[in-house]
Amino acid sequence: MTSPIPGFWAVIPAGGSGTRLWPLSRRSAPKFLLDVTGSGQSLLRATWARLAPLAGDRMLVVTGAIHSEAVRLQLPMLSAESVVAEPTPRDSMPAIGLAAALVETRDPEAVVGSFAADHVIENEGAFREAIREAVVLARTGELVTIGIAPTGPATGFGYIRQGALLGAAGAEHARRVAEFVEKPDLATARRYLASGEYRWNAGMFVVKATTLLELLAMTHPDMVRVLREIAAAPERLAELWPALTAIAIDHAVAEPAAAAGRVAVVPADLGWDDVGDFRSIARFGDDRRGPPGLAVLGGGDDIVSVDSTGVAYAGSGRLVALVGLQDVVVIDTPDALLVTTREHCQDVRQVVARLAEQGRSDLL
Repeated sequence: MTSPIPGFWAVIPAGGSGTRLWPLSRRSAPKFLLDVTGSGQSLLRATWARLAPLAGDRMLVVTGAIHSEAVRLQLPMLSAESVVAEPTPRDSMPAIGLAAALVETRDPEAVVGSFAADHVIENEGAFREAIREAVVLARTGELVTIGIAPTGPATGFGYIRQGALLGAAGAEHARRVAEFVEKPDLATARRYLASGEYRWNAGMFVVKATTLLELLAMTHPDMVRVLREIAAAPERLAELWPALTAIAIDHAVAEPAAAAGRVAVVPADLGWDDVGDFRSIARFGDDRRGPPGLAVLGGGDDIVSVDSTGVAYAGSGRLVALVGLQDVVVIDTPDALLVTTREHCQDVRQVVARLAEQGRSDLL
């Protein structure tokens, strides 16, 4: 039985609308609230279950105001104070920064770890070991990220270039981060993979709460001041929140800290997936109800496949029949039907953008 790490707090930013998973994922029901893998629980609930052995009840979920009630219903074991509702989206830095400021008021020596609510990790033993190493380093003042072992030359993720081994006791696998790299083109991604020097950046950070705010103050001192004001007087959240700059933690803290030699990486092979599009979640589908090659995400009894491969979901109550289609994606919901191919899964977000331009808020 895993024992919680003393003084460790888990922070779960639960935001985003999952536009590449439309029409399953909507503004009112984003992917972190859904069971998109067929596991029997939502991605959020699975994230909580993965972190509870490490943090116990020391957990904060930061989510949008419109989702806070749904989060509380899915995680009834959390106290009311453990679910923080953002009045408006401000990207990841204000959300994680506010959680750090709140934790700092309770325990100035606490270490916080930030983990997205909508990712899948299959190797939980390796995850726990990586976080324990990261906490050891964080207690020394390092900002620590988890470097995911790449499984291919992906162009949809940022990368971490690894430097020298740190040789830290209790964190034997940790290395210095040489730099964070933006999403590359395919040729560059292949070069990264061949070099063996790069890891995927999944946005998992472990750091002392006070250290995170100190690093943030180097570039955004006004944000730190406002975050600490909110932490001291949570009833002023709605009043003070609009003053915060919308910026990602990578740009606000991780990249400048890496340039200053303040960031370490713990490499890990986690079986990680950001389940970002239908190509990604296809591997979680159930092809036992039909011929091999067709991943059924739901509604298997309403799907008939003849010589077809790809991804299918039947959720409208009507029959979905696929005949002679290869690598197709068919997602049928009560109010919208998506038909595309796995090759064009990333382009689904363009549909959402068009609907927004047309004012079709009923479908968003």
